[in-house]
Amino acid sequence: MIFLAPLALLGLLTLPLVWWLVRATPPRPRQQVFPPVKLLASLKPRQTEAARSPLWLLLLRLLAVTLLVLGLARPVLPGHNAAQQGSGPVLLVIDNGMFSAADWNERLAAAQNLLDDAERAKRPVLLLTTAPEAETAVAENLAPLPVAQVRQHLNALRPEPWQVDRSASAHTLEHLTSQTFGSVLYLADGIATPGDDAFRQALQSLGHVREVRFPHQNAVALAPMADKGSNVMARLVAMPMAAPRAFNAIAHTQDGGTLAVVPVTLPAQSAYADISVNLPAAVRNRIDTLTLAGTASAATTVLMDESSRLHPVGLLASGGADTPLVGSLFYLRRALAPSAELHEGTPTALLSRPLSVLIAPDGTLADPETREKVREWVKNGGTLIRFAGPALAGAQHDEATETTESENTQPPTQDLLPVTLLDGARQLGGSMTWGTPQKLAQFDATSPFAGLVPPNDVTVSRQVLARPSATLTEHTWARLADGTPLVTHAALGKGEIVLFHVSSTTDWSNLPLSGLFVSMLQRLTDHANGVTVPADDAILQPALTLDGAGVAGPPPPYARGLKASDLATTDVSPAHPPGLYGPGSGRRALNAADHVTALHPESAVGVITDPAGQQPDVPLGRFCLLAALVLLLLDGALALLMRKGFLAPKHINVATLVMGGMLLGMAAPAYAADTQPAVLTPQATLSVPGAALETRLAYVLTGHADVDEASRQGLQGLADFTNARTSAVLGHPDGVHPETDDLAYYPLLYWPITPDAHASPAMIAALNRFMAHGGILLIDTQGQDTPDSATDDASFAGDAPGTLAALRRATTGLTVPPLVTMNDHHLLAHTFYLLHDFPGRYAGQPIWVAREGDAGNDEVSPIIIGSADWAHAWAVDASGNTPFAVIPGGAEQRLLAYRFGLNIVIYALTGSYKADQVHVPMLLKRLEDRP
Repeated sequence: MIFLAPLALLGLLTLPLVWWLVRATPPRPRQQVFPPVKLLASLKPRQTEAARSPLWLLLLRLLAVTLLVLGLARPVLPGHNAAQQGSGPVLLVIDNGMFSAADWNERLAAAQNLLDDAERAKRPVLLLTTAPEAETAVAENLAPLPVAQVRQHLNALRPEPWQVDRSASAHTLEHLTSQTFGSVLYLADGIATPGDDAFRQALQSLGHVREVRFPHQNAVALAPMADKGSNVMARLVAMPMAAPRAFNAIAHTQDGGTLAVVPVTLPAQSAYADISVNLPAAVRNRIDTLTLAGTASAATTVLMDESSRLHPVGLLASGGADTPLVGSLFYLRRALAPSAELHEGTPTALLSRPLSVLIAPDGTLADPETREKVREWVKNGGTLIRFAGPALAGAQHDEATETTESENTQPPTQDLLPVTLLDGARQLGGSMTWGTPQKLAQFDATSPFAGLVPPNDVTVSRQVLARPSATLTEHTWARLADGTPLVTHAALGKGEIVLFHVSSTTDWSNLPLSGLFVSMLQRLTDHANGVTVPADDAILQPALTLDGAGVAGPPPPYARGLKASDLATTDVSPAHPPGLYGPGSGRRALNAADHVTALHPESAVGVITDPAGQQPDVPLGRFCLLAALVLLLLDGALALLMRKGFLAPKHINVATLVMGGMLLGMAAPAYAADTQPAVLTPQATLSVPGAALETRLAYVLTGHADVDEASRQGLQGLADFTNARTSAVLGHPDGVHPETDDLAYYPLLYWPITPDAHASPAMIAALNRFMAHGGILLIDTQGQDTPDSATDDASFAGDAPGTLAALRRATTGLTVPPLVTMNDHHLLAHTFYLLHDFPGRYAGQPIWVAREGDAGNDEVSPIIIGSADWAHAWAVDASGNTPFAVIPGGAEQRLLAYRFGLNIVIYALTGSYKADQVHVPMLLKRLEDRP
């Protein structure tokens, strides 16, 4: 036992004084003869006063004082700690790499306990970390320091976003062989590295090693997947275990919003599991970061760059039927579907939405007006990919353009062509020609197709020829074996024009049947503007980096740029921390787990010790003070009993019985109260619904767990938004069955329509009563159910097949007033916020409300019908995240959805008060005119 305040033990010197005080007796009384006393002398006294305190009471008081002094001295019972074994300095080695971030707090707590032990033993400590530092210290200058200085360094220590380098640590330990250490302690992360053997030998040469392993550490990593042809965006890598494990991968947007939560199960004895994110391409392209829930680490954070996104590609429709196997878009659609976000339609419809690439098969750009629109789009940064065919081969090319091209050495982009073409098409092979189909030549190093190997069975039987010129080679990306161009390109403004000199079908070549065709189109979409990959020798400067906990921030001063060609082979380090590198239009991601393919357990360096086995010091002061307090209270109680005579020998049994009876009497009512069944009055049997005690919103239960949960989360998010911005106080929403639950308590009822929705007569009657007495019914089909998939360019809604018929079926019998489309002049547009748009999860959807002017319900619309899916836009989960994406406006659209929802709540609570305000100026004027 040790004492943290040993000077307090001087209080034990007062024990003789206590002994003298408690043994002191009053002086003997002086005897005075008084005759009446003679009469009393013969009486036997009922109680004999003790002249001195009993010995047991004296010992009780001495023990209380002793415990009080010991408690003030703060005694501590030390545990079995490694830092107190042996003598000499303590060497504390800590793995502070990216795999230690998951249990960093536990690791710091264990290190602090070891420092406490060393401080009590008055032993200096040498702290050594195994992760590389930006400015490495000189090994010869390492020396043990006082615990106070080491504690400051430990408090400032944070996990690094790269792996440990035990080889470098072994080299550092070799310079410490001249020092003698009494204890060598190693806090390991448990992950094997190539330099473990040298590190183990160097550490064991310094003394007996005690290695601390953390049983709850979750050594996992998220490795990005480069294949854009599937939904797999990352791979979960972990050490195999006997039992299966469950994880949640979270997809975040750039502003921190949550787009999806993907559950991942790692089977027993499995080392990895793929994370597949099944989202629409438009939503998937908004994913900025992929993390692992509950594990904040750079190793479990994957940054997405432009190369990992599905780029929007437009396919110009020719206007005719796209016949399978022979249609102009058939092979293009199948080649680009896995790696791009495809849109098909007219030039006007396609150019009205964001596009990275526009692909025009033969004959789709014959209209001059269409070509002018496409030309302006290319000048602003778009990439146009054209395919030749009979229409392009039969077109008459301007001769003036040809002379201009030879003089100015610029390609003829007036007709959206990268090079000047010869009239007609070249026939290679056939019954009327001497030539044979040509194979493809190897791609040049400067071509976007560099590295692709043309198959020997890919041949071209017909092509349009480019007019020879001095600059033709500069504009050629692919050639046939005879040197004639197959793919040419030219810049136009900020964009680019690319021409395949063959058709997009198999009429002129079997290229569309090969895998090379898929690779070439993918290379071109990756090469498009906005996804510009810097040249191989370009230096990419760090723009944003991650710390050890996976938090993004500005790059540290020691971060350095690296070549684009070296990015795929570069390991994260202090000079190149994980993050985004390069300019804003073409940033590349360097992730901490880019090269992590498997995790293996680290071999034991010393005697493995669980942190729980490091028994902490047990403070005994609190127990001593508590025992002293109990003894003093007992002493006071005994003194009172002695004064009343209850501790006399003949009364001691009676006193014990009385005290025991009192305790039983105190316990008996409590026991009876616990066991006796309560008697309820008729009033107590009536349950008061929560909606009667506070204002709540309600939603109709549909029987679909996902829809009902989204409705609950949506109304909860709307209630929180309303409580934060108004004086209204809304409680948790309730799910109701209108035919059985009382709807009179709720001002607003949200009804999501599902394809199997139906309404019984009792439900219809309850909803009619609800609307007739001032309630507002908000009906949401949560998407559009239209026979034609084409939607207005200015709006977007998800597919909700079957909801249109379900809406008609479920609302049959409802008392619905005449409806009109709501605009920004309606009262709902300015009950609280002044709004011009009323989006939900989807934007631009019409909203139907009762026609204004109906005085039956104070001109308040009892019903609101829409398809914007407001519940999913309002939804907030238990962690405070927004689990559903809002399309296409993101965070700004979600805020507008919240504001419109707040307007609906105020509208339901207050009715047409806002409309009455238009009469306020007239009322004030009348008051002024009164005498």
